[in-house]
Amino acid sequence: MGRAFEYRKATKLKRWGHMAKTFTKIGKEITIAVKAGGPDPDGNPRLRALIQTAKSENMPKDNIERAIKRATDKDTADYKEGIYEGYGPAGIAIFVTTATDNTTRTVGNVRNYFNRNGGQLGTQGSLSFLFEHKCMFTVADKEGLDMEEFELELIDYDVEEVERDEEDKTIFISAPFESNSKIQAYLEENGFEIKSVEFEYQPNDYKEVTAEQREAVQKILDKLEEDDDVQAVFHNMKEEEE
Repeated sequence: MGRAFEYRKATKLKRWGHMAKTFTKIGKEITIAVKAGGPDPDGNPRLRALIQTAKSENMPKDNIERAIKRATDKDTADYKEGIYEGYGPAGIAIFVTTATDNTTRTVGNVRNYFNRNGGQLGTQGSLSFLFEHKCMFTVADKEGLDMEEFELELIDYDVEEVERDEEDKTIFISAPFESNSKIQAYLEENGFEIKSVEFEYQPNDYKEVTAEQREAVQKILDKLEEDDDVQAVFHNMKEEEE
């Protein structure tokens, strides 16, 4: 299986954590999408994709509708997306994405998590050479779909990986982030049911650590993931072998 597919399988549950927090994160993304492109999914591709992602995470329909309605309220806070990059113990690179209504609070908290746990917050762009920004689609499989022909068509959209999961009856697609809009348009125009869309920063390589170093890095990761302003945390520490 492809590297992006395996990375997604290994990190999905760790990133999202508990269901209530998952719904909060998706709700913020819906707010950002609605304020940027309007509340009508038919005219807002990003919102359409988020609704499908919310459904894949078992977010109730009422919650989704409330999130869209709340986003149209002029009194609803404007969330700003942010990126923070830094190093943890043992030189582990850590990439953090946020959505916040108070940037001062967020940057202060993120800096403290690094400083108090043996890490150091860097400048934006300082780790860009270590990570690749990816878009990942999960779509419902089609009966009788010729995978070889399907993959050939997707080459024109800069797709890097295509994996068929026969057990789940889904197809996983990975590509550079910049290709997400044209891939979504292609899938919708050709009648594919999009189950979810995710955006991730994937490390180009993984770094080995000792058990002691892993514990130290995990302290920073836990602090970041517990913060309500943090949407996702990515790193290049090699997963512990079971």
